[in-house]
Amino acid sequence: MVTRAAFAGAAVALVSVLVTALVAIPIAVRVSDDRARQVLTEEAQLVTEVLRNRIDRGRTADEERLATTLRKRDVEIYLIRNGVSDRAGLPESVVKRVTAGQSVSLRMSLVNGRISLVEGRPVGDGDGVVLTAPAATGTAWAVLKGLWLPLGAGLLAGILAGVLLARRLTRPLRNAAVAAARIRAGDHAVRVPVEDPPEVADLALALNELAGALAVSEARQREFLLSISHELKTPLTTLRGYAEALADGVVQESETAPVGTTMLGEADHLARLIDDLLALARLDAVDFPLQAAVVDLVPVVRALREAWQPRCTAHGVPLVVRVPDAELMVTTDAGRVRQVIDGLLENALRVVPPGRPIVVELTASPAAAVVEVRDGGPGFTDDDLAVAFQRGALHQRYQGVRKVGSGLGLALAAGLVRRLGGTISAGHAPEGGAALTVTLPRQ
Repeated sequence: MVTRAAFAGAAVALVSVLVTALVAIPIAVRVSDDRARQVLTEEAQLVTEVLRNRIDRGRTADEERLATTLRKRDVEIYLIRNGVSDRAGLPESVVKRVTAGQSVSLRMSLVNGRISLVEGRPVGDGDGVVLTAPAATGTAWAVLKGLWLPLGAGLLAGILAGVLLARRLTRPLRNAAVAAARIRAGDHAVRVPVEDPPEVADLALALNELAGALAVSEARQREFLLSISHELKTPLTTLRGYAEALADGVVQESETAPVGTTMLGEADHLARLIDDLLALARLDAVDFPLQAAVVDLVPVVRALREAWQPRCTAHGVPLVVRVPDAELMVTTDAGRVRQVIDGLLENALRVVPPGRPIVVELTASPAAAVVEVRDGGPGFTDDDLAVAFQRGALHQRYQGVRKVGSGLGLALAAGLVRRLGGTISAGHAPEGGAALTVTLPRQ
């Protein structure tokens, strides 16, 4: 990139030099011609005044000295008497115009085979004076010879400036490329110096933020995997212990049924954990199955009472389900909505103490349907609200403090709601515990 930028700078400098030369040389030539014409005009006027009353005498000694002086300056003088030039070589048209009493001023005319400037002035009837000087045909080359050194210096300066500018601009990009390679290799502690220009500074800031986000994500993933490995190990350890007891004949026949029930419960717990992991893994897949249709959410939410009432009663937890009297039509996947609410109820029932309520309430606004799951459990702290839907965050925070699940339920619910086009939020419930609010657009 440095090489390309340097070549680009050199090309710009070369074009600038060429344009400067193309503009400067014609101007210099024009100025030189104008200056030569002005000098020749003044000399013609002066010679005319000197010879006005003595042109009929011919070339006297004074006229010859004047002619010699002008010739040293490469200026030729022609005297016209009675319509005839005293020397050959002067164009006939010039002689005629001066003889007719007209002044002549020509930028380019052929005199004695040379391109010349011509200035003619009438002196009297049929008389006149004509001065000629070679036209500046070599001025362009003379100007170019005078300009090649400054033009070459400008070109060299442009090339050097291009190289220095290219190195200055590409250094932050090289640093960013090295940092990106280190991030790709797993070094998330790398940081890129923030340097101007603003576009490069924005790139450095973006890379630094990416590295920081990857470091946080990696730490959370590590913690999540540790948490999940512990969750998987617990039921496996129980199953292994009972299986060994059965194999060794330690379990009495009368204890077989309770042992089987325990093993079945642990197997169910393990199956739910694996199902949650699989569901989380599939949430971001393009082919995640959704069957959207226009459904009435009122019967969907009302059916929760019959499904969850026996479990809530067994735990001594009152279940309250509130729905509007009118229909609440929403374009969504009713099965996935029920899956979300079931997951929220599962989490609530795990932590709510006996005697404290769980409330499921469906309300409507012009643009959305809102489902709230509130409980009278320990609830969330203000710090919990920020991480409530992150995988394993609450599990890690409260493991050993209070009864917790795998830490996947709320993350799974949040992912499902996102795929349904809605939002989910956590807050404090008037019942004293947690309030989880799912908002689904009606269109």
